[in-house]
Amino acid sequence: MNSDTLHTMDDMNENIEAETTGIDKTITLTVPDDKEGERLDVYLTSIMEGSRSYVQQLIKSGAVTVNQKTGKSNLKLTVGSTIMVVVPKPQAVEVKPEDIPLDILFEDHDIIIINKPRGMVVHPAVGNYTGTLVNALLFHCRDLSGINGEIRPGIVHRLDKDTSGVMMAAKNDLAHIGLAEQVKAHSATRTYYALVHGNIVEERGTIKAPIGRHPKDRMKMAVVFENSKEAVTHFTVVERFGKHTLVQCVLETGRTHQIRVHFAHIGHPVVNDPFYGYRKMDFPIEGQALHSFSLALKHPISGQDLYFEAPLSEDFLACLEYAKTHNV
Repeated sequence: MNSDTLHTMDDMNENIEAETTGIDKTITLTVPDDKEGERLDVYLTSIMEGSRSYVQQLIKSGAVTVNQKTGKSNLKLTVGSTIMVVVPKPQAVEVKPEDIPLDILFEDHDIIIINKPRGMVVHPAVGNYTGTLVNALLFHCRDLSGINGEIRPGIVHRLDKDTSGVMMAAKNDLAHIGLAEQVKAHSATRTYYALVHGNIVEERGTIKAPIGRHPKDRMKMAVVFENSKEAVTHFTVVERFGKHTLVQCVLETGRTHQIRVHFAHIGHPVVNDPFYGYRKMDFPIEGQALHSFSLALKHPISGQDLYFEAPLSEDFLACLEYAKTHNV
């Protein structure tokens, strides 16, 4: 799955909705309007964890049906079709340390704060066990907290693959518990920058709308009023570019895809968002124009007030320049 704001692992686990059958789980999807004519393998790769080759292997094995018929990778989808994917239960794997460079903003015996690059997956998942932040942390750090198990050591929260910026991890269980409590209590202050479509009229505002699973596409989130959780995003307009607006967002809650869902809900989807935005755009960025800019928290052991910033990434700055010069 793709994803965007800062989420606790408990929040992510609660949002997994799949029918478990023996050792497998079954995911049921309904093809949305904007996926008419898209290849089956391309569609599934865009919404599932794992690479396109992994998805193609699932299809080849007969684990994917479309309208109760065995699917093929090159099948062109029709709106309203029902896709069922039987995903084998992940087998125990050894997550190995990898010498992947990290942009470290702060580090001591208890915590590490990094500036995650766009395109990096936070933790290993089915079909994607290498090249993640966890692999890099295991190489860099002698110890990580074990609360989230072997696949997610040290991971208190996560950012989506295509969201860049500030992220924290814990080196021991005591630090992990302290950080997780701050995330849960909303005392860790998080700000994001997002470039969104349209000219937002207000200078600032608050989007308060509950978020839950999309009623038709279970791999997406949506503003819904049943089986949902309260979600609150505060925003301030930073700069206007004709038909696009740069906003700074402060999260009061941290639901899955919160910023992306909330701004799509008010008619201002994040630029280049493959899930909730427009399909064809010329902005010079891979993935949504969303950046985790700052994080304020208390050190989980010493209690010291800490504040970290991650400069806007080069591709995000290129998007702003594109918006200025093209005014599209």
